Amino acid sequence: MLSRVAESIYWMSRYVERAENVARFIAVNLNLSMDLASEGHQQWLPLVTTTGDDKLFYELYDAPTKRNVLEFLTFDRNNPNSILSALINARENARSIREVISAEMWEHLNNFYLMVKDVGRAGGVSEEQLVFYEQIRASGQHFIGITDATMTHGEGWHFGQCGRFMERADKTSRILDVKYYILLPSPQHVGTPFDELQWSALLRSASAFEMYRQRYGRINPANIVNFLVLDKEFPRAILHCLSRANDSLHAITGSDPEGFSNLPEQRLGQLRASLAFTSAEDIVNRGMHEFVDDMQRRVNAVGGALSNTFFTRHAEAA
Repeated sequence: MLSRVAESIYWMSRYVERAENVARFIAVNLNLSMDLASEGHQQWLPLVTTTGDDKLFYELYDAPTKRNVLEFLTFDRNNPNSILSALINARENARSIREVISAEMWEHLNNFYLMVKDVGRAGGVSEEQLVFYEQIRASGQHFIGITDATMTHGEGWHFGQCGRFMERADKTSRILDVKYYILLPSPQHVGTPFDELQWSALLRSASAFEMYRQRYGRINPANIVNFLVLDKEFPRAILHCLSRANDSLHAITGSDPEGFSNLPEQRLGQLRASLAFTSAEDIVNRGMHEFVDDMQRRVNAVGGALSNTFFTRHAEAA
């Protein structure tokens, strides 16, 4: 497969996953705002922090009000991580490889982009905000289903899987970090109903609330860390995402899943092993923020190695 085609499939999948995750974070925060007495800046700023775009936000806006944050994360084309920017990039990647993807994939992605673009042109979301973001989330999930049902599960599909699960692992780690460190106002709230409400919001951000309840029952921070980071079966847990990306990476190269034949396989295998042999207690004792910083650095390193190995002109020439 040409490296430009593989790269476009990879980034198409990553950008759709990114748009869906940002919409998920916003929807959960909108729900949470209905349960809280006030909607101060402290509640909306963490959504910006989730994407790592704090500096850019303050260059464009005065304060992290609800309106400003929603505009920045949803429609602002100056923000490369906004929902609209992600869909523009996903659509452009899809457009360049229309001969490789199915007609159903292209039609759905194009309609997905137009839906968000039209709302932005009309002045943004004024009413029924929650419905709009739920539509974005559903559209992202529909794209995954259409892709799995209409695209041959060969090299191209596996590159898409790599992109999707690397992005998902990154976003799960980011929301865990932000909720853990920023949304809890002070130590006096620990163990209170407010604390439980925040942890429940974290689980809902990852569509994990019901599955967590089935596994553990009561809300417990250590169990939540274990479920969202180390669970092998939950589809948004970091270890599960890295394992699925690893499976697809080895399917592309045909190498032994227990070994490695290139740098991205080595780095991803090392990252998976470090998670497989740690515990929630180890993570908490080390410090959640420190763990997440290291996780994001290593996920980015895998992505960089994957790009250099498969998507450069050298790779195409080989």
